[in-house]
Amino acid sequence: MSNQTAISFNASDSSVVVFEFECSSLIFGIEAMDSQTQNASLQRLQTVEKRIVRVLELAGGVMEEFSNPSGPRKELVNNHCSEFMQLIKDIQVTLREEIKSACEYRPFEKCDYIARISNEICCQKVEYVLEKLDAMRETIDEYHQAN
Repeated sequence: MSNQTAISFNASDSSVVVFEFECSSLIFGIEAMDSQTQNASLQRLQTVEKRIVRVLELAGGVMEEFSNPSGPRKELVNNHCSEFMQLIKDIQVTLREEIKSACEYRPFEKCDYIARISNEICCQKVEYVLEKLDAMRETIDEYHQAN
């Protein structure tokens, strides 16, 4: 299941910018992390959330400028667009790092599950061999009693 958020910004009639954030794998990975790592990761994602809000504010400011009857102020639009693009780059970098971090997490790294299962299998094998040895002993005893 994929949760996507799309943000679109129509800077003018000729350009549309669309951003999509894939969240499901990121959230799953964060849920599996240890507490300290999880807190740091959640703080970084909270910063991303604040940056997204700022991006929307900038997009809204540019839209207001374009709808201004006296025309947009070029310097304000340029400043907003520059800040907008820098925030988008920062958001992308942070999200990539968080997704990479979530994907690198190995929940069984410190787990003894494999060793315990291997030991259990070995115990079952030993029990099986003992049963066969007991059966062989009974057969030998029966053979000696018959002779």
